[in-house]
Amino acid sequence: MIEIERKFLVLSNQYRKTSHRKTRIIQGYLSKDLERTVRVRIRDDQGFLTIKGISTDGGLSRFEWEKEISLKDAKELMSICLPEIIEKTRYEVNFKGFLFEIDEFEGVYKNLIVAEVELKSTKDKIVFPEWIGKEVTGEKKYYNSHLSEKK
Repeated sequence: MIEIERKFLVLSNQYRKTSHRKTRIIQGYLSKDLERTVRVRIRDDQGFLTIKGISTDGGLSRFEWEKEISLKDAKELMSICLPEIIEKTRYEVNFKGFLFEIDEFEGVYKNLIVAEVELKSTKDKIVFPEWIGKEVTGEKKYYNSHLSEKK
């Protein structure tokens, strides 16, 4: 499956007022190869294994395969992930027909808040909430796999 998404910095925490879902996420990487990343994620009490391919279209799209795995398996795989583990809280906001996922990072990135919006097509026209800031789609320093390299 091809994932198409755009990524933005967030200007304020106003999204919290209209969020319909809040989850805690812990994720680590088994591989951060340039051609593919393999991620283990625990979202509340669910485990997931995700493989992502290389980004194309300036970071706008890439192959993504994700399967739910048991929480026990996710915890076991997390124990062999590369350093560092990312912890964040994700808020979900529906706005003008699009789902915005807003991640508030913890630890060294405590003040970083990034929003992602998945698209059906690279040509989708988005109406943005007032709290959306600079677009950072394709900027590797905002990829979770890159953030996991910092202490």
